[in-house]
Amino acid sequence: MRCLMKTLDYYESNAKEYFKKTVNVNFAETRAAFLDNLEDGAYILDFGCGSGRDAKAFKDAGYRVDALDGSAELCRLASDYAKMEVKHMRFTDFHEKETYDGIWACASLLHLPYDALKEVVGRLCAGLKENGILYASFKYGNFEGVRDGRYYTDFNEEKTERLLREVPGLQLEKQWVSMDALPGRDGVRWMNFLGRKR
Repeated sequence: MRCLMKTLDYYESNAKEYFKKTVNVNFAETRAAFLDNLEDGAYILDFGCGSGRDAKAFKDAGYRVDALDGSAELCRLASDYAKMEVKHMRFTDFHEKETYDGIWACASLLHLPYDALKEVVGRLCAGLKENGILYASFKYGNFEGVRDGRYYTDFNEEKTERLLREVPGLQLEKQWVSMDALPGRDGVRWMNFLGRKR
């Protein structure tokens, strides 16, 4: 998939800059919305963990955590930062079954074309235990294509509802729009949703 390779190449080439830009972003409020759906000590997968910021926060809060990313260099940086092994894996190679209580996909699935994204979300649903929770976030809008050297599939309310209609067994729990947490990104909005495996 050429668009995915282009995006992975971007992160390989810009891993250190991306790590520095994102590792200290305050995401506590969004993590809390996700964790409110989980028991203490639940088993979480950080799917596309980037800098390892959220994987580390979950681990430090006492959760059992696995993390993976498609960029080998980001895996190395995140492993060092979070003090845990981060698995190098393309998103399309994920095949776990009924393993996780929660899956956190923060600004990661957005780099897949919609059809591939839908397939991967189906695999994530299969990887959740019954009643498990999936968090995902996307830039808000209708755009799909290459932007800033990476492939993006933007989401709005209608596309979120369409996705969860098309993925059997995943029910929309909550969706909300938030502003970008990075400094200097005023006006950039994000579509967030929580889906529950039924």
